[in-house]
Amino acid sequence: MTLENIIELDKKYYMNTFGGRTKVCFERGEGIYLYDVSGKKYVDFFSGIAVNSLGHCHPKVVNAVCEQVKKLMHCSNLYYIKNQALLAQMICKNSVCDRVFFTNSGAEANEGAIKLARAYFKKKGMPQKYEFVCLDKSFHGRTLTTATATGQDKYKEPYTPLTPGFKHVPINDMEALENAVNENTCAILLEVVQGESGVHPITKEYAQFARELCDKHGIFLIIDEVQTGIGRTGKLFAYETVGIEPDIFTLAKALGNGFPIGAICAKEEAAKGFQPGDHGTTFGGNPLACAAALASLSTIIEEDMPRKAEEMGKYLRDKIEGLNLDCISEIRNVGLMFAIEFKEPIAADVKNKMFEKGYLIGSVGANALRILPPLIITESDVDGFVDTLYNVLN
Repeated sequence: MTLENIIELDKKYYMNTFGGRTKVCFERGEGIYLYDVSGKKYVDFFSGIAVNSLGHCHPKVVNAVCEQVKKLMHCSNLYYIKNQALLAQMICKNSVCDRVFFTNSGAEANEGAIKLARAYFKKKGMPQKYEFVCLDKSFHGRTLTTATATGQDKYKEPYTPLTPGFKHVPINDMEALENAVNENTCAILLEVVQGESGVHPITKEYAQFARELCDKHGIFLIIDEVQTGIGRTGKLFAYETVGIEPDIFTLAKALGNGFPIGAICAKEEAAKGFQPGDHGTTFGGNPLACAAALASLSTIIEEDMPRKAEEMGKYLRDKIEGLNLDCISEIRNVGLMFAIEFKEPIAADVKNKMFEKGYLIGSVGANALRILPPLIITESDVDGFVDTLYNVLN
């Protein structure tokens, strides 16, 4: 089937929520490379929006999925699931959490974390504590409630009235955060690095202030690690980069390296918010998804991918800074989460030119590129990317 045939079918039958997509259809992937239906090779420096941290079709993940498919893909959560128990154990052993619940996506994980916090205080006889303080420019998902939690109006406007109980304050503004917390607050919900709006990190001081504020008021600190978790920031979990421990954090994206899975991770006390019957899922934590995540997470841990992300992030930043281009106003990164800000609104043009030269990256607004390469990249891969970027910008 040709690309034109695929586009024709898409336009006729698929709901147009993505607008005019980039005109390419990928047929297979290997490592940092993707190949389209005509056989052209592309270098993926976007990782399916921070999903394929081990690259495409990593042998360990592929083998785990294939072996599991032959045995069992799904059974109800009415029964015990070996892979589910093993994956929950692996996450708990390598983080500050004590309990895990598996979902199918990051939005579901964040929705579940919100439910968990509210349920906890209601069970404690404090139903008035249902409000959340979130940040401007944040992104937490596309369900009605997670879109409400998101600090960007464009994701909410079509769906009003929204879920009640959400406030938004500017990032890294301690006074605004403190003023927003009151007797009705049950949790502060943060991303350590705001990815979708252009890679904006919170400071260590702000993170620690948020932790202290939650302790002072007896409320939860929830960290959304859907994009930042599993090595992307140079640590296994992004909360480690700012030296705090959340009460609840969420995972998805890189957890399954392309296979859909998310997780709500909580300390023992916070986990008490859910009792039997309070929450559930049909597909979440199924044997197949957990097999993929076990292979992905164990590989990232065993091969020390967070350290590699930190090292390659520094190397990539140094190479971009070394170009000394006047058109670049700022480079923002934590590990291998990058934004390159331009003085002029050229980001979309640069992204498109990079695509023509076989590189996949993203853009945010008119002025910023967004770069999320796989954690497996080498110095040679970075050199090739930066050389191409230099030629495009010139």
